[in-house]
Amino acid sequence: MPQATVSTTSPAKLDLEYETFGSPDDPALLLVMGFVAQLTAWDDGFCQRLADGGRYVVRFDNRDCGLSTKLDGQAVDVQAVLAANLAGSTLPPVPYTLSDMANDAVGLLDVLGVPRAHVAGASMGGMIAQTLAIEHPDRVLSLTSMMSSPGDPRTGKPTPEALEVLLAAPPADRDAYIDQAAKTVVWASRRYGDVATIREKFAASFDRNFYPEGGPRQLAAIYASGDRSDRLASLDLPALVIHGRDDTLIAPSGGEATAAAIPTAHLLLLADMGHDLPPPLWPLITAAILNLSDSR
Repeated sequence: MPQATVSTTSPAKLDLEYETFGSPDDPALLLVMGFVAQLTAWDDGFCQRLADGGRYVVRFDNRDCGLSTKLDGQAVDVQAVLAANLAGSTLPPVPYTLSDMANDAVGLLDVLGVPRAHVAGASMGGMIAQTLAIEHPDRVLSLTSMMSSPGDPRTGKPTPEALEVLLAAPPADRDAYIDQAAKTVVWASRRYGDVATIREKFAASFDRNFYPEGGPRQLAAIYASGDRSDRLASLDLPALVIHGRDDTLIAPSGGEATAAAIPTAHLLLLADMGHDLPPPLWPLITAAILNLSDSR
């Protein structure tokens, strides 16, 4: 896969690993993945369906994840950032915010020569996509926010069981890592969630790149970026919010609040979808994204 050296903020430059599907002559669709998830979390088949629908699909590894630049050694006190966020007090220093991660995406579009793109993000990627639309409206043709939230801590709260799995320190041993990762079935679709498939995906993820150090920095970026609800109200572009009714990691209220904040948003709440993208739902989800991007 190729890498792009992008001009961004904090640091000034970094390398982003990326991959494309389809023709660069088609409208670009940038896919932004979530917390500690590599670009491969956008399944090949999912991306190919979008490319077959006439989109130039771009997926990439966020900073501190996968094969993109790591900010080795930059420490952050996640609990202090969360406490300051909830109290509305001055935030302690963080290595970067969601705004920096949105700037990374803009830098990638610059390298690819894409002036404007349709943008779809999942989970933390939805938060980055929202920030991208807010802060760089001239670069975003449409916004799809999936299994995400607007940053309002009152919405989208995880269940205790899901939060425990999310915050558990990943073991460095491959087999132990896969065993622990299989517990993410707690937030998968009840109908389609499959432990064997989850184990296969996390094994491939471990083999591609195991980098747990980036997790606290990404989590701090989420907490430090605060509530986007008021700024989302200023958006004037085609917008779609997709959320699963089975989602226990970011509860459906997160998607509902996102859709309520964006004046132009359509909310698609899906039964049989958790905090995942089950293949049986790909035809519905990809059609919704393609239909939205057809409107611009």
